[in-house]
Amino acid sequence: MKLNCDMGESFGPWPMGNDEQVMPYLNMANIACGFHASDPVNMDITIKLALKYSVEIGAHPGYPDLVGFGRRSMKCSLDEIRKMVIYQTGALQALCQSNGTDLTYVKPHGMLNNDMMRDDDLIESIMQAISDYNRELDFMIVATPRWQHHHEIAKKYGINLLYEAFADRLYDDDGQLTPRAVENAVHDHPATITEQVKHFKEGFVITRSGKEIDIHADCVCIHGDNSASIQAAPQIQELLVRV
Repeated sequence: MKLNCDMGESFGPWPMGNDEQVMPYLNMANIACGFHASDPVNMDITIKLALKYSVEIGAHPGYPDLVGFGRRSMKCSLDEIRKMVIYQTGALQALCQSNGTDLTYVKPHGMLNNDMMRDDDLIESIMQAISDYNRELDFMIVATPRWQHHHEIAKKYGINLLYEAFADRLYDDDGQLTPRAVENAVHDHPATITEQVKHFKEGFVITRSGKEIDIHADCVCIHGDNSASIQAAPQIQELLVRV
């Protein structure tokens, strides 16, 4: 499994996250594209930082919600979603090309990610966007017990899926992430985070109710605005490369 993190989420002079601190431990960087966070200058800075550490770059499109950091659901039409994903992905790809590199995947951000995992029409509109733009790009989605269902949808659009597990988030019994408004939805201790990664390697996660459910993931995500995740990053990377 590869380690990824949501990156490049500063906006103008306002800093967000700990990109320089965490980037050396990553395999993949999910770079914000300007709708929920970031701007062209910060996107370019983050691309250069990823290249410095040979980290794979993915587009991290979200709802047009700078005030809410993309963590609020928005009533957008499916066609609007498709065009927003293409727009944001294309913007980041242009900056990547100016730096002599390319995107390799797309991972929706925040509430757009949550909404698509509960709405087949929405996730299909994003698959269509990726297929229309560049079907060579992988599509990163949350690893849930419904992974085969999503695989069948993706086959219609000729795109490959990457399944992601979240090291620093609490899970519900359906394999979805517990909403952030719920107490303890975000793990705030490095030991808890690394223990959850150990479970991922064994193919399961323990949910909020204490239930053990199957999780088969290609990659693991941490969040750069969570200090406990940053502290745990070296140990997580060591766990992931250990046979």
